[in-house]
Amino acid sequence: MAKIDEGFKGERIIRTPKNVWQLQSENPICKHLYITDIGFYPNAKDHYYARPNGRVENVLLYCVDGSGWIDYAGSVNELSSNEVFIIPSHQTHAYGAHLTDPWTIYWFHFCGENASMFSSIFGQIIKIDNSDSDKSRYDDRITLFEEIYQNLERGYSIENLEYSSFCLRHFLASLKYIDQFREVKKIKRTDVIQKSITFMRENLENRITLEDIARQVGYSTAHFGKLFSQKTSISPMEYYNMLKIQRACSLLHFSDMKIKEIAYLLGYADPYHFSREFKKEIEITPKEYRKWNVDR
Repeated sequence: MAKIDEGFKGERIIRTPKNVWQLQSENPICKHLYITDIGFYPNAKDHYYARPNGRVENVLLYCVDGSGWIDYAGSVNELSSNEVFIIPSHQTHAYGAHLTDPWTIYWFHFCGENASMFSSIFGQIIKIDNSDSDKSRYDDRITLFEEIYQNLERGYSIENLEYSSFCLRHFLASLKYIDQFREVKKIKRTDVIQKSITFMRENLENRITLEDIARQVGYSTAHFGKLFSQKTSISPMEYYNMLKIQRACSLLHFSDMKIKEIAYLLGYADPYHFSREFKKEIEITPKEYRKWNVDR
């Protein structure tokens, strides 16, 4: 039975029509993974579902506040704030909000030919980091949910459905590969190499030396140079010059700046020196690179 499926103040819900299910199941992109229902229930007092035969789709519940419970596979799991639970398709289950501290949940139902790729995270509590630490990407995951919801809300065009499918993959991957998802924005303040590269990127338009970089991370030039080479297989200044050429490629492709202007902007003594360094790295001249991008 279901209790209080709708009617929560501030709720949002989209239930895609059966013909849209069919459309997604036949689309070469969507068929691998797609949403059938999606919603947000704030302070969902008396929310309760019991499904003796399960659902055709997998059910994901993401609690962001309060708490609730999930009865699945012979045990009752408490789902608290910043935790996710995925109930596999066709499995008997029941769930509901806590009586005195009802949950606020993001939820969706999903299926597809490749849904089993994520079966390793089904049927278990997945804890989400929502701290203010450097590695937390709490808001990014909520943004992915909103991307899916808002695209489906705008209509069921092929483009909206396909984009939602890609976002769904990313959302589920952020749970299965949670360490990798967190690492993207993790700034290791104690990581000398990462800190030095950040300093290099911030000074591509300046002329900095090995001494400047080593001083920034608190190392001697000799010790820093050896450590950097061990970690990256090239010297710090080679890496710095590589970053400059990378920036030059971007400017050649996306701006109308003259080659000599790019050379001076990136701290090269003259355009000829810039061209030599560019060709050494890219194997063609800046002029040839710009023409190549225009002709593509």
